[in-house]
Amino acid sequence: MGLLQEWRDTAYSKETDKKELQKFWSDYFQTEKGIYEQLLENPEEVVTGTVKELAEKYGIPVLTMTGFLDGINDSLKTPNPIDEMDEDTTVSLDFDNESLYKNMVDAKADWLYNLPAWEKIFDEEKRKNLYREAKRMNTIVKGPKIGRNDPCPCGSGKKYKFCCGR
Repeated sequence: MGLLQEWRDTAYSKETDKKELQKFWSDYFQTEKGIYEQLLENPEEVVTGTVKELAEKYGIPVLTMTGFLDGINDSLKTPNPIDEMDEDTTVSLDFDNESLYKNMVDAKADWLYNLPAWEKIFDEEKRKNLYREAKRMNTIVKGPKIGRNDPCPCGSGKKYKFCCGR
């Protein structure tokens, strides 16, 4: 079994007691926040190494590092091969600042997108714009409702009720 599958089995276990799972996630989010604080202090530095080396660098278990890599993967300039990685897989944390910020907003992780380190990276106006953009990405916009007696949008020339509205 790969590291990612092991992480997901642990993190999303149906057999684990609810309180234990809440404690697990609470601890994970604190760890995640600490790693992001360190990464955002110098966002231009590209952190690379094996999964095991990065886990040692941040003082966390390899499985927790796997969860972190799973979470940040969509924000990386070049995604890591998380599906088939093991302890010795070399990974990179070369993230795109804007993408990372928007993904944090999308995940509703206010403890991450409100980190003080973001103030050094983006001014307040830029953060507001990125926030709005992230929120807008998940907004579903419905087109105008077609009335039954309106012309069919398929272009047949028939009324909607006699064409595609059946």
